[in-house]
Amino acid sequence: INVIQNMLNGEKNNGFDVLYHNMKHGQISSKELTDFIRERATIEEVYARSMTKLAKSAGNFSQLGTFAPVWDVFKTSTEKLASCHLELVRKLQELIKDVQKYVDDQAKVHKKTKEEVASTNGAVQTIQTTGGALQKSKENYNAKTVDQERLRKEGATQREVDKAGVKAKKATEAYKGLVEKYAAAKSEFEQKMAETTQKFQNIEESHIVHMKDIIQSYAQSVDETHVQIGEVHTEFLRNMENTSVEGLIQKLAESKGTGKERPGAKPRKRKTYAFPGHNSFYSSSDSEDEDEPRKFRVEIKPVAPNNGTHQSRATIDELKASIGNISLSPPNMVRQFLPALARPTTPLAGALVPPPRPSSRPKLPTGKLTGITEIVRPFSPPKTLSNASLPLAAPLARAESSSSLSSTASLSASNTPTVGTSRGPSPVTLASQDALPIAVAFTESVNAYFKGADPTKCIVKITGDMTLSFPMGIIKVFTSNPSPAVLTFKLKSTSKLEQILPNQTLLFSDPSQSDTNTKDFWFNMQALTSYLRKASEQNPAASYYNVDILKYQVSSNGIQSTPLNLAVYWKCTPTTTDLRLDYRYNPESMLCPGPLSNVQVLVPVDGEVINMQSLPNAVWNSELNKSLWKLSDISEKSDNEGSGSLRAKFELSDGPSTPSTLAVQFMSEGSTLSGVDMELLGAGYRLSLNKKRFATGRYMADC
Repeated sequence: INVIQNMLNGEKNNGFDVLYHNMKHGQISSKELTDFIRERATIEEVYARSMTKLAKSAGNFSQLGTFAPVWDVFKTSTEKLASCHLELVRKLQELIKDVQKYVDDQAKVHKKTKEEVASTNGAVQTIQTTGGALQKSKENYNAKTVDQERLRKEGATQREVDKAGVKAKKATEAYKGLVEKYAAAKSEFEQKMAETTQKFQNIEESHIVHMKDIIQSYAQSVDETHVQIGEVHTEFLRNMENTSVEGLIQKLAESKGTGKERPGAKPRKRKTYAFPGHNSFYSSSDSEDEDEPRKFRVEIKPVAPNNGTHQSRATIDELKASIGNISLSPPNMVRQFLPALARPTTPLAGALVPPPRPSSRPKLPTGKLTGITEIVRPFSPPKTLSNASLPLAAPLARAESSSSLSSTASLSASNTPTVGTSRGPSPVTLASQDALPIAVAFTESVNAYFKGADPTKCIVKITGDMTLSFPMGIIKVFTSNPSPAVLTFKLKSTSKLEQILPNQTLLFSDPSQSDTNTKDFWFNMQALTSYLRKASEQNPAASYYNVDILKYQVSSNGIQSTPLNLAVYWKCTPTTTDLRLDYRYNPESMLCPGPLSNVQVLVPVDGEVINMQSLPNAVWNSELNKSLWKLSDISEKSDNEGSGSLRAKFELSDGPSTPSTLAVQFMSEGSTLSGVDMELLGAGYRLSLNKKRFATGRYMADC
């Protein structure tokens, strides 16, 4: 039941007027809410500037005395509090824009509604006019009827009675006509009002919901600020607890101390004893006078000569010890399956060459293969390729992305974003007024499972991650400025993304964004500064620091989303195994098609292979029972527009083989499968490098 229809009751039918003016009152409420939020933002801004001023004054307090280091704690904490309130100001200003937009949209809705309910207003006026006339006609009818009856009872002449009867008849007819007119007006009024009250109720419901959403955003912004303030206060208390009396006195002694020797005391003279064969010395003391100049003799003798093997072994062991703690990026697929195939075919000069393996190793003659036919097996995709277990990050060695938010690995020299002197200052000398350089990298992983030649049975999952790289110099800019410019960016071309997982520790976003093709994000500058400061403390020599920003999953359309389509066929007999892999380059899967490089195909074959023939030539590893093809880049410019076949015939001593799942690896630089991109918003930052690539995760084919 329309609740607003209950307001129609009343003698004068004034419900329409009440509802119409109530709708107009909604605009007043919206404007007043805007004024309230704007005033709150002004208060927060004034408070933040006052806190900034207070922080500066704390930095100017006396640096004399034991208590001096404590002022640094006050200064840092106060600057962070000011930053929290300035962040709230920014959020409230963004909210004001949303409210103002709602006010404008609301005015348009009200104007349109006014035009739509104009006919209802006419119906209201008609029933009010007709109702008034009906009431007067009823009163006249009653009066004329009473007059006629009175004259009859008083014995008036027939002429007087007849004359009164004529007047009563006219009054009766007029009253009857107005009753019919009022009934028609009432019917139209009720129909129009039923429609109009529904419009009014929809407007009011929408208005209240929108106002509550605005208040919810307001409350959430304030609550987030309170949480940040609480964290700053907790950090302040922790710093004060860690500032011990002994520590303050020790700092005073270190900074103001004039020496460690007691006045008047004669330090003991030190003698030096050298030990043959050791690169060290030992010193002792006696009580000789200090007037003589101190003499130190250090004798370093070379290590006794030894055989070359021992020397080489020691060098290798030392090298292993020195690199033992270095963590590497995830290895690629071929390094996982075929470590033995990484040996160079031609030994380097001076290298130790291992003795040749026995002639039991399979020969690799070439020649055209025939007789490879398809064997159909029941469809059973491996459990490891379920949507839940596919890896979110590509197993791709890359410098653009750290493995986790706690990592502080810097960009390698070959992948460091180029920030030339013509584009801005050195990262070491960045100033707060410069546009700060930021580099971004998008890395995607395509996981696919192909079943025979049936495209409908292809399972695909594509994931990606976005990483930002910050130059070392940006940390000083952030830490020296209590309220650095907020780093804001737009994620573009997101329509193909079915899930976005931002780094909730560092990023904010508006969940109510309605544009399916873009998403806006902005940084928690306090958290970002803290993270980068910690990263620089752990790795002070790094030129750049990487931060994982967000991960995402790309909507896939089966085999059409795979850059390289596969179909595999096996024929297994007790003595031979025939294999054929058909592949086709699929440029439609990429926004900007590029070549697939480092293409490698790995095939396990059991049954004790004693010989292999292959086209093109493959490498057989007898230890792992796997064959490996390494192909040149595949693109539309390749032979047959990137389509081709791999064929092999394996001779067995203990067959037949069991058809296995083969694995494929490739990568592509310069583009992604999703087409997602990033654009910096606002001033203060510039994009110095935008790097894109994708590679295979688990990319497998079965018959």
